[in-house]
Amino acid sequence: MPDTATIKELLEAGAHFGHQTSRWHPRMKRYIFTKRNGIHIIDLEQTTVMLDKACQFVKQLVAEGGKILFVGTKKQAQEIIAEEAKRCGMYYINQRWIGGVLTNFSTIQSRIDHLVRVEDQQAKGDFARLPKKEAMKLSEEIIRLNKQMGGFKEMTSLPDALFVIDPAKEVIALAEARRVGIPVVAIVDTNCNPDEVDYPIPANDDAIRAIKLMVSKMADAVIEGRAGIEAPATGGENKEASPEPAKAEEPTTKP
Repeated sequence: MPDTATIKELLEAGAHFGHQTSRWHPRMKRYIFTKRNGIHIIDLEQTTVMLDKACQFVKQLVAEGGKILFVGTKKQAQEIIAEEAKRCGMYYINQRWIGGVLTNFSTIQSRIDHLVRVEDQQAKGDFARLPKKEAMKLSEEIIRLNKQMGGFKEMTSLPDALFVIDPAKEVIALAEARRVGIPVVAIVDTNCNPDEVDYPIPANDDAIRAIKLMVSKMADAVIEGRAGIEAPATGGENKEASPEPAKAEEPTTKP
């Protein structure tokens, strides 16, 4: 079993803080524990259960040869998404979502092929034979295209699932995933509609520490999936070492 987060870890990361009560989505009501000082507090007991469910799905998918596309373009998530996706060997998008990544993949693939060809020319020293201005233009194009597509330029077919930070921001990614039938795992804050996501994980999607915790757990699930269906020897231990958190650990200690 993936080593999913405990309520204590989630509390320390600030995962229980939702948005202001005026900015909530009514469908998130079932995941809200209470409200305090005009802020919704997320029920972290449900978060641990749903994070575990999402990690099990990802682990199984990867164990069967599936690929995950990590998506997080908001500023707080960009570096974390790139770092964790690279750590677990999966694709990622941490800049602007390019329309058609899923629904018009053949066109996106042609742009990736162009990028690879130009990079190959640069590596072979072909730019040295070009006029300085043209060589500089191509070098700038490589930088620009790598910024847009560098995280998934080795993706030769559609991913088997998306892991998204803040579906309220990544609406185009969600719409494309639904259109082509790709399941979505996502961190949903109190302003999101969890019904649009196959595996919602209710949590703060703005705090860097909370994002880091969630994304690292997802990357760990990918790594375990690659190692096979059975987790390493610690698998059985984790099951016994992580009983249901006591209710005393409810998010009642807002800093």
